[in-house]
Amino acid sequence: MKIILKADIKGVGKKGEMINASDGYARNYLFPRELAMEANDGNIKALEHQKAKETKRKSEELTNAKEFAKKLGELGVMIKVKTGDNGKLFGSITSKDISEEVKKQHGVDIDKKKIVLEDAIKVTGTYDIDVKVYPEVHGKLKVTIVAL
Repeated sequence: MKIILKADIKGVGKKGEMINASDGYARNYLFPRELAMEANDGNIKALEHQKAKETKRKSEELTNAKEFAKKLGELGVMIKVKTGDNGKLFGSITSKDISEEVKKQHGVDIDKKKIVLEDAIKVTGTYDIDVKVYPEVHGKLKVTIVAL
């Protein structure tokens, strides 16, 4: 019997796949638990329509992410901190600090988990920081650390 899966099932298939399953497995296990539906013409067309909508939504999200990454490249953040000798900071600048400053200075909300810092910043200067905007889309943010 041909069925369309409504959810991921380990060892069987992923959501939205059309598979062949035995009649008993489909009628006694998958259908009562609403894990699958029969693959008739109406359900197949609905599945194709849903996949087309999903593809369109993902392409729009990717376009928006690329625009946001471009916008990030134009933004610059200046953080003023107390320093000691040779421009060394008292403490350090973390991704949380950078996220808060971007929100304060430009009104753009960036999740601190999306800011990629290898180590915390401990010296004044200008840094190009990677920001994960979307899977496989990265933006560069220019961060300048200056002494008070």
